[in-house]
Amino acid sequence: MTAKLDPFAVAPALMKNWMSTSIAVASSLEPSLIELVKIRASQINACANCINMHTVEARAKGETEQRIYLLSAWREAPCYTDRERAALGWTEALTRLSEGHAHENAYQTLQAHFTQEEQVKLTLMVNVINGWNRLAVGFGLWVDPAAAAAKAVA
Repeated sequence: MTAKLDPFAVAPALMKNWMSTSIAVASSLEPSLIELVKIRASQINACANCINMHTVEARAKGETEQRIYLLSAWREAPCYTDRERAALGWTEALTRLSEGHAHENAYQTLQAHFTQEEQVKLTLMVNVINGWNRLAVGFGLWVDPAAAAAKAVA
């Protein structure tokens, strides 16, 4: 895949703000849940860059191979908590809004497992990862997770 453009080079101030917002939102809930949400939305959006990046990050944070592999079939897999299932259902409902507004069941489940503040935090995370998916797919971005981690440390 060849990148069409580098959004960090052509709009550095906005991308810096976007990155800061992304980091703040991602740190607002438990890391394991955030990574599952990022991976699932990226699967739905067919964003190879984000699937690659977030599976690497999930493993680094202790996520198991089994749970990563089963994520696309989370409804049938017994290895997710009720809270994770609620988050994944909400992630799918919001990521697939263009397919119809059938998110009421997902919201009812979300309410049972997340406070109102957590609902906002999770919804912001779904928005953030969907935004990254659109940047990566739209502009043909590919980021090597090891290179990104090295750059972040430097």
